[in-house]
Amino acid sequence: MLRFVFWALLCANALLFAYGRGLLGSFEAETHEPARLRNQLAADKLVLLSSDQAQAVAAAAVPAEEESETPAPAPAAVPVAAAPSPAVACVETEAFAAGDARRFETRLARLDLGARQTRLTVPFQEVTSHLVYLPPANGKEGADRRTAELRERGVTNSFVMQGDSPLKWAISLGVFKTETAARNEAARLTKLGVAGVRVLPRGPQSQRFAYRFRDIDAAIRNRIVEAGRGMSAAVLHICR
Repeated sequence: MLRFVFWALLCANALLFAYGRGLLGSFEAETHEPARLRNQLAADKLVLLSSDQAQAVAAAAVPAEEESETPAPAPAAVPVAAAPSPAVACVETEAFAAGDARRFETRLARLDLGARQTRLTVPFQEVTSHLVYLPPANGKEGADRRTAELRERGVTNSFVMQGDSPLKWAISLGVFKTETAARNEAARLTKLGVAGVRVLPRGPQSQRFAYRFRDIDAAIRNRIVEAGRGMSAAVLHICR
């Protein structure tokens, strides 16, 4: 009996092994390798592709629908013209010395301002010294009286100014090269009781030049400032 069971199990395993290998066919259809090859369409025309060729074919097969779904780039924004800068009614520089004035005008020529640019002549005094003095009062008699008062206070380095000038009969108390020295002497005399002491800058009269600009915008104003770079007089003020 045991021998019969052994051979029965052995035969069953053999049948299962043959069926799993496809040697016994299928209940539904013939699917072992010779039949599959016969069922393929144009099997003799199959071509094996390399990896690079397969990727190229796959890339070319992207559906056109995917391309149509790609959002179109947004239209470029139309630039809006900036509003023009408001015009500046009138600005002026300070007074330039002759040399700086020539350099400034050369730089301004590039701006081609025409009638919007005007040169102004400004009287100027080149200060070379400072006079400490008492202004004239009551002519010669007043000058003599004040000179006597100065001597009583110990001030002897004074003299009465004469000549044809607004300072005729004024009393000079000293001439100093710097304003600081002149101010110090005036303070010393005031402490001694001398009233009415003044300091007057002195030097030759000359001319300087200032520049006025009208009807310019902020951009031109900035270029004018740039033209005067390095020049102390190139400071713009609103016209008075």
